[in-house]
Amino acid sequence: MLVRHEDGVQLHHLVWRLGAGWRVCSSAVLGGGIGPRAWILNAQVPGGYPRMDPDRHLAEIAAAARLTGPGAGLMTAADVTAYTVAADEGVTATATCGLGVRGWAAAPAEGTGGRPEPGTVNIVVTLPVPLSDAALVNAVATATEAKVQALLDAGLDCSGTPTDSVCIAAPAPDTGPGEPFAGPRSVWGARLARAVHAAVLEGALRQS
Repeated sequence: MLVRHEDGVQLHHLVWRLGAGWRVCSSAVLGGGIGPRAWILNAQVPGGYPRMDPDRHLAEIAAAARLTGPGAGLMTAADVTAYTVAADEGVTATATCGLGVRGWAAAPAEGTGGRPEPGTVNIVVTLPVPLSDAALVNAVATATEAKVQALLDAGLDCSGTPTDSVCIAAPAPDTGPGEPFAGPRSVWGARLARAVHAAVLEGALRQS
């Protein structure tokens, strides 16, 4: 965890220094998609975030933290110092939960009047085994399912917030495509699901 000051406000950010030989599949604002990533950054920003260039902002934060090479950057208005971590047989999940605004993914269309208040659940998962491209995408789906299960188990009537993000990090395969499956009933998908569920449940219960 690192701290910085922006416009007179003290803010925190979490950094994963993966190094060489890692791949990440993510919906990150900076460095999203699937590809080699040397680091992951989850940065706290003020509520009512005013900037229109979040990717550039994250790159500036990464440079100040001396992060080099390709990386993935997430943002949240949640209190990053209240992050939660859970592990399950080699899989580690870290969550920052901001649940001020939440709802269901399939909801009636809304108007565009006004900027929504902050609400973000960011999840970063690291696995010790290589995953194929398909398994990386499957892992994102599994993590999302586990997040929703945790929110419901916490007694919250929602599937998430409008700006949730997920990062799945795994070693790049030396030979072959890597593990072919990461669904919730596969070996590594089940471990991922349990870790994400535990991390998000703890974070959600703190706000219930």
